[in-house]
Amino acid sequence: MKKLILSTAIILGALTVSAFTTAIKTPLKQLITVQDEYKEIDAVPAAIKTALENAYPGVKLNKAYINDKKEYKIEITVREQKSIVYTDAKGNILKK
Repeated sequence: MKKLILSTAIILGALTVSAFTTAIKTPLKQLITVQDEYKEIDAVPAAIKTALENAYPGVKLNKAYINDKKEYKIEITVREQKSIVYTDAKGNILKK
């Protein structure tokens, strides 16, 4: 009986030792976001105002910014909801 209990304890001990978890190393991916420097401006071209009024009736321009690529970042309010729209100098809305 002692041998049976001893052999059972050895088998159970061996099973618990082999049930440990292994660390899996996976490479981390870094996401680098490059933001263009936008500078605040006072006025936007008429083409942008017209394009925004056509796309968003009742739009109110809050702030406008421009970067070196002549892309505009415009903070607008439509029906009391604030949003940011990106356009080029011709008034084409860009997706960013």
